[in-house]
Amino acid sequence: MTVATNFRKAQPLLRRALSRRELLRRGFLGLGLVGVGGALTACTGSSETPLVDDPVLPPTEPPAPVRGRLQVPPLAETADENGLLIPQGFKSRVIAQANRPVGDTGFVWHSDPDAGAVFAADDGGWVYVSNREFLFGGVNAIRFDKDGAIVDAYNILSGVLSRLNCGGGVTPWGTWLSGEETDIGYIWECDPFNKNGVTAARRIDGCGTFTHEAATVDPASNTFYLTEDMGDGCFYRFIPDEPNVGGRPGTTGKLQALKAESAQEELDAEGARGPWPVSWLDVPNPNPLQLPELPAALQPQTPTRLQTEASHFNGGEGIWCQHGVVYFTTKGDRRVWAHDLAKQTLEIIYDDFFFAPAPILDSVDNIVMTPGGDIVVVEDKEEANQQAVAIQPDGRLAVLVQLVGQDGSEVTGPAFSPDGRYFYFSSQRGPNAGGVTGFAGITYCVEGPWFTP
Repeated sequence: MTVATNFRKAQPLLRRALSRRELLRRGFLGLGLVGVGGALTACTGSSETPLVDDPVLPPTEPPAPVRGRLQVPPLAETADENGLLIPQGFKSRVIAQANRPVGDTGFVWHSDPDAGAVFAADDGGWVYVSNREFLFGGVNAIRFDKDGAIVDAYNILSGVLSRLNCGGGVTPWGTWLSGEETDIGYIWECDPFNKNGVTAARRIDGCGTFTHEAATVDPASNTFYLTEDMGDGCFYRFIPDEPNVGGRPGTTGKLQALKAESAQEELDAEGARGPWPVSWLDVPNPNPLQLPELPAALQPQTPTRLQTEASHFNGGEGIWCQHGVVYFTTKGDRRVWAHDLAKQTLEIIYDDFFFAPAPILDSVDNIVMTPGGDIVVVEDKEEANQQAVAIQPDGRLAVLVQLVGQDGSEVTGPAFSPDGRYFYFSSQRGPNAGGVTGFAGITYCVEGPWFTP
């Protein structure tokens, strides 16, 4: 049988496969993403847009401007002096580099910067905090004035107390949650404005002992939601005994793992979307005795993720709670999930499978959300074109920045200044590191009119 004959016979199969994927893709875009009010809302799309040439369907009519919505011009065609592709008309600067003083502060910045966040100050300035994902971990902070100039830098969580500080999250009462990515990992709470991090930080044992990635808190209940960076990790919630809604809750309470009302195979299937009803299962022993990095079968006590019949997720990463919906990413299957707190449902709102063979966003890690409902996802992959990409409420994708010539690194710590002028992020290992940890990393700022007026 000739190659041509084989190709002709394969055409109906290819058409069926593409039709199925296109159907899923259109269904995904019809679902929409994040409404400003937190609901999943519909949008319209052109059915004639080619799948490969334009991986995201544009709306049939330009969407009306939404206050606080990201508005990202096309990236420049060539990298700037800092090795970044950024939107045309924007400008970048290096604000900190591993093993060098931050500005004129004399404070030496850490290597391996990971998750980060911005906290508004009373004087109009703000603080950017950054985890260190290394054996001696911790969290450092940079203080800015109202014009974005660096005025101070300091430590808020000691690397002596914590290790492998990877993901994190912002609390409604204005503190930073830092997760330790190790079998014996905890969640640490830090005050971004307290320079004496050793005494200010507190460990929240109620959030469990496992390979923590990121954390977020529902302001309506002060319930914590937690991701686990394991191929068979769980998605957790911690309900404090003393929630103290409107203030700072206690550190003891109930740890639970989510169970979707579907078989694991259905959850994992290509093209799966949901929504699925969910329930929550109590974790009998939230803080089991563990020996770091040993296989589960050799641990002295059952690992947290294996103590219930909960659903499992392939490498939990970034997480964010907004308007009654908790969004989180899983890197193993490159998905973004949405858990509706009122409806108690779980849904997949982004999967690069929908956009194959050429998805713009083909890796997911840390996330940050804008008031307008954009989900900014940063990538961690082997290719050099690491990006920060916004999944917008109308279903389109917009690239914010791209690293150039930084193989073996990853984009981490996305955060916007309170006034929306500055976008902060890091290249965890920087250029020429070859993926080696412990000595490199650069934290950047890109300035421009990121948002609609």
